[in-house]
Amino acid sequence: MGEVGWIVVFAMTFISCNAFLDLSTVHQVTGTWMASTTLPCTYVPTEDFTQQSLSWSVDHGSGTSTIFHRDGTGDHILLSKFRGRVSVPKHNPGDASLLIQNLEMPDSGHYTCQIVWRSRDNNLITKEVTTIVKVVKVAATKPIIRAAEPGLTLPAGGSTSLSCEAGGSPPISYRWFRRGPAGTAELLRSGAQLAWRSLRPSDSGTYFCEAQNRAGAGAVQRSDAVRLTVTDVPTTTAALQRNVGTTGGHHSTTSQEDSSDMEHTVTDPVPTTRVSRMDTAPVGPFTDTGSQRLAPSPLLYGLPAALGGAALGALLAAALGCWRRRRRKDEPLYEVAFRRTADVALLQPEVQVPAKCQQEEMYSSPEKTTMKDRKSPEYENLVTAMESQYETEGIL
Repeated sequence: MGEVGWIVVFAMTFISCNAFLDLSTVHQVTGTWMASTTLPCTYVPTEDFTQQSLSWSVDHGSGTSTIFHRDGTGDHILLSKFRGRVSVPKHNPGDASLLIQNLEMPDSGHYTCQIVWRSRDNNLITKEVTTIVKVVKVAATKPIIRAAEPGLTLPAGGSTSLSCEAGGSPPISYRWFRRGPAGTAELLRSGAQLAWRSLRPSDSGTYFCEAQNRAGAGAVQRSDAVRLTVTDVPTTTAALQRNVGTTGGHHSTTSQEDSSDMEHTVTDPVPTTRVSRMDTAPVGPFTDTGSQRLAPSPLLYGLPAALGGAALGALLAAALGCWRRRRRKDEPLYEVAFRRTADVALLQPEVQVPAKCQQEEMYSSPEKTTMKDRKSPEYENLVTAMESQYETEGIL
């Protein structure tokens, strides 16, 4: 009875292990010429068994050849025509599927997946499955247009793109058209994508694409048309942007009376000077309440008074000069000039006749008063220069 029990336990263990190590696949795979396909080969990994080796082989009807082999030394591709086109996942335990890229017509055949495991008691278990691969040429299918943006109504200045997608054996060629009046079509460009960097209202229209490949014997497949609408920038928005760019976002309304208080103009022989109330405005955001006014600056009264005094002095000096020139030539002329100490030092080489004034001295300055006959030409030139200097100092 004991021996029978051990046999039953061993049989159950063997059956359960085989169930865990059972390979899963499909009977047949149809691959598209010049496309990619995957041949499935999977199992449920267990800690009691360790994968020792993995290999894929193909039989084209003339014999079996190993394509791919993996063991402790790494991956090896044994057939040169499959190099660079086949691969098996490395970091996914239990997945031994074979990926074949750029399928060719001679790739059709029977593909076998074989895996060898080692158990804890050092026994080897081998399993294999076979899949039939048939490579066919598929004509291009009806293309579908996909938009980069959720909608096809966009503002001017934006960017968008349209993609044309079709199934079938590559290579597939694409062309984009724009529908014109009376059912005509304008060829725009070749390629799977139609893009705009900066949309304009003139880009609005109806678009469609065509797909074609060699497998379809030259048959052309046309997509459904889509309508693209480009809206212009609203006028109110453009005006608001111009106002914000000009005024900095601050607007104030001032009555005519307020504007007259804010600016004063003084018209004199000197250049016009404008004094604005905004010079005394505090730094920071300004809120115009409509009734609040800023106090006039003292500069409004000081500067016009100073300029008026300077202008009056200039007029008096000019009148005095005219009066002197109108006097008779034969009348003895005496000039009274007020000079600084430095100017008196310059006149020392000339002959000067000091005189006393019969009136009381009106000035307490240290300046000297001299009188001289005008008959000397040098003296007349000097007096003229001093008068010009006095007039200039009076104006300044």
